[in-house]
Amino acid sequence: MTLVKATPRKVKEIRARIGHPVIDGDAHVIEGPFAFHDFIKQVAGPDVVKRFEARQARRGKGHRFGFWASPSGPMTIDRATVMLPKLYYERLPEVGLDFAVIYTSEGLTAMQEQDAELRQALHRALNMMYADMFGPYADRLTPSALIPMHSPEEAIAELEFAVGELGMKSITISSEWRGPIPEVAEAAPGVAGHTRKVYSFTIDSPYDYDPFWQRCVDLKVAVTGHGGAQATQRRESHTNFVYNRLGSFSVGAEHLARSLFLGGVTRRFPTLNFGMLEGGVGWACALYNDLCEFWEKRNVAYLKKYMNPADIDMELMIAAFEEYGNAYLTSDRVRENPDNLFSWTWEDDRDIDDFRLCGIEKEEDVRDLFVPNFYFGCEADDRMNAVAFNRKLNHFDVQLKAIYSSDIGHWDVPNIRYVVPEAWALVEDGLITEEDFRSFVFRNAAEMHTQMNPDFFKGTAVESAVAKLVADGEIAIPDHGRAAAAEQGGLSPVRTGA
Repeated sequence: MTLVKATPRKVKEIRARIGHPVIDGDAHVIEGPFAFHDFIKQVAGPDVVKRFEARQARRGKGHRFGFWASPSGPMTIDRATVMLPKLYYERLPEVGLDFAVIYTSEGLTAMQEQDAELRQALHRALNMMYADMFGPYADRLTPSALIPMHSPEEAIAELEFAVGELGMKSITISSEWRGPIPEVAEAAPGVAGHTRKVYSFTIDSPYDYDPFWQRCVDLKVAVTGHGGAQATQRRESHTNFVYNRLGSFSVGAEHLARSLFLGGVTRRFPTLNFGMLEGGVGWACALYNDLCEFWEKRNVAYLKKYMNPADIDMELMIAAFEEYGNAYLTSDRVRENPDNLFSWTWEDDRDIDDFRLCGIEKEEDVRDLFVPNFYFGCEADDRMNAVAFNRKLNHFDVQLKAIYSSDIGHWDVPNIRYVVPEAWALVEDGLITEEDFRSFVFRNAAEMHTQMNPDFFKGTAVESAVAKLVADGEIAIPDHGRAAAAEQGGLSPVRTGA
């Protein structure tokens, strides 16, 4: 029985017209539980497998996670495809894809596992399984390694193993790590396991993750964040998955990008690329433009000139209250307590420069620290993808770097043969140009990985096409060592956004 069908006519028409490859920046694998358990046993033994099975049994009884979440019925073939790399590989031409980066399914929950031994075993087992499963198909499929981020040491250990020993070329982290609230853990140890706090990797973090970011640069891997906000306070329904899922990945991605930017990571590691996956790009346009506009009104010079409570003209205030006050808004009351009169004027010894870690001196610095380093995974059917390419919308006439991300394997792709036509619909509807489409499905993904590792696509089906992008100057290859030296010397090695 042949399971590979002819390429649909629409896909053939699109491919004949565009004349360039299509890279899927975020397809998924559905892990066979029996195989996964075999690898957990290999890594940590049968007792850890039993603990994992018990955890899985409890998982479906509380928070409403995704259910009926992969194709079946007439599209059972698609479920088989994302479980079997050989079938996946053979069907790529049918789908209209030349190359795909494959991301986890099981790992989305493993990344927030609180049991450290189990968490580390799950990550190690998944990475070993992915490397083994997809190894024979490396010219068209490459899996992304899963990195636990509950501490820099834990993250670096798995990074070294996955990249250094398994030879994996892409990594995935969560958008945050979740752990006990220290005050609760100390005051009430019995309930600490049920009370979690969301921690960023920068702002107010108990850890310094700079050694991890540096190892990513050293090992030539872009960092892709693939974590949502489900099972956090505003998405905690026990009965409604759609309620929990709506906006989840965009909230997680926004949190990661916001923390990396304001935490100064793109300043300290100017050549390190980050991809925020599955949340689209609408939130990213809002964040980028907000950062520009917040800096205009929250930079230190502006605050000191217009917002310093010490500079309030009390004579003017008293005169205003005398002329325009009423029975309880009186000038006498202003005179009686001038130091404690106005809300939102609290002062303490904390630094008032919220942009201090970024080293921002002018608004253009926001552009230069945001646009070059960040890439955004966008699913084919999301019409908001178009805002990434709207130069009139975004400050300094920039385009944000949207990456075509099919999400093949999950519930929102009921038929994998339609994902390329769905993305092309933005061109047909006049929302993006054909050149925008080329950036979306090819150039941006190629750039994100090639800038980190010029050999990322070596030996793949898209090697020559990516090499031409480099030769033509469409992809600039940064000197990572030179950037680090420039930063240490106080120079600004930041790449300017196009």
